[in-house]
Amino acid sequence: MAWEIVIGLETHTQLSTQTKIFSGSSTHYGALPNTQANEVDLALPGSLPVMNRAAVDRAIRFGLAVGATVAPRSIFARKNYFYPDSPKNYQISQFEIPVVLGGSLSFFVGDTEKTVNLTRAHLEEDAGKSLHDNFVGPHGESSSGIDLNRAGTPLLEIVSEPEMRSAAEAVAYAKALHSLVVWLGICDGNMQEGSFRVDANVSVRPEGQKEFGTRCEIKNVNSFRFLERAIQYEVRRQIELIEDGGKVVQETRLYDSDRDETRSMRSKEDAHDYRYFPDPDLPPLVIAASWIEEVRQSMPELPSALRERFVSEYGLAAVDAAQLSSSRELAGYFEEVAHALPAGQAKLAANWLMGEVSATLNREEKTITQCPVSAKALAALLTRIIDGTISNKIARDVFAAMWLGEHGGQADAIIQAKGLTQINDTGAISAMIDTVLAEQATIVAEYRAGKQKAFNSLVGQIMKAAKGKANPQQVNDLLKAKLDA
Repeated sequence: MAWEIVIGLETHTQLSTQTKIFSGSSTHYGALPNTQANEVDLALPGSLPVMNRAAVDRAIRFGLAVGATVAPRSIFARKNYFYPDSPKNYQISQFEIPVVLGGSLSFFVGDTEKTVNLTRAHLEEDAGKSLHDNFVGPHGESSSGIDLNRAGTPLLEIVSEPEMRSAAEAVAYAKALHSLVVWLGICDGNMQEGSFRVDANVSVRPEGQKEFGTRCEIKNVNSFRFLERAIQYEVRRQIELIEDGGKVVQETRLYDSDRDETRSMRSKEDAHDYRYFPDPDLPPLVIAASWIEEVRQSMPELPSALRERFVSEYGLAAVDAAQLSSSRELAGYFEEVAHALPAGQAKLAANWLMGEVSATLNREEKTITQCPVSAKALAALLTRIIDGTISNKIARDVFAAMWLGEHGGQADAIIQAKGLTQINDTGAISAMIDTVLAEQATIVAEYRAGKQKAFNSLVGQIMKAAKGKANPQQVNDLLKAKLDA
């Protein structure tokens, strides 16, 4: 039987405020346990929550970025549940009327563009954190503890429609969302610190069936690689279970990266199980049109608009424009390089950024902001390709030397010091070709017998004789002319 995968994601985005959503406690990461939780965070008698305007600002910014409706009036509710890391025994969240309604997010899966609709985005407070691993009690005994520093940290929970049909699509969506919230400055995006956490709702159904299958929620995944592997495992588990005559049970599951499997955590609650009711301590959140307009005026150029501009202004393919606009820093680096090159050479800059530069950054586990080769220095290198001083192949060797800071990291100095200037003299290249043709009579005969691979072999021999410095285009043109004469 053919199966269809149905995936929806709920993403908890920690907002980049200095203080918590309803109190003045700091949100700084890494403080000693329980040093950043005050009476409001703990819901001590007599304490009252006060809405953090900066958190609302960030919610409005997100809503505008995804083309959603920012609710002029929204309600905070109490979501009741009983866990040790919830000091109030409830969470302040939004239920019936969230601050952001609708919207969509477009992204690429390979070369294919996809758009996923959003259901909502609502403001809420985070819970504390349970500590189990290697936690030592006051008398040296193995124990568990609760750190309430995170309690009350502002979150924007972003809920997608169940419109993704593969783990690859889910990861591409999550990466695009992560890029957007960092781009907007509403979240630092640090997944290791828990600033961006994904819950994946996964179900399967026979291909062609309209009704959804029973879903399971994979909770708190904080790695794109783990998200993909968790979904892939869960899909296999559900299909095997159904095909063996069993039934999928709606539940919350955790992903164990060591065993590469999901395991049951608890039965999945429905909304009525949480007994939502309006929080009596918080009035409705009222957002005036003037407030929305104020936020709109402060917005940076959005990735979607930047992609369109890269396509129209620089002639890039849409998929390339999307990759180069994955972060504000990368987009800025690209534009600085493109502006320093002669008109019409932006594609060369794009190819280098998506190729040699990205590959080296990934290998060194660095971001574009940590790149030791500045945009100005890269533009100087690419200029030497354009004017014929060096070939694209030699340029890669020069770039490697620039990365290591040789000769001040300057392309011209490296080219001169290493004698890498390209041979463009037609007479010299022609003489090299004649020598190779005389020495490789067998390969010449193979080419003339119709073996096209023999041509590449001859080119290789010529470039070897020139120590890689001969102009490749001239070599190809002159060699073909001599062979076909």
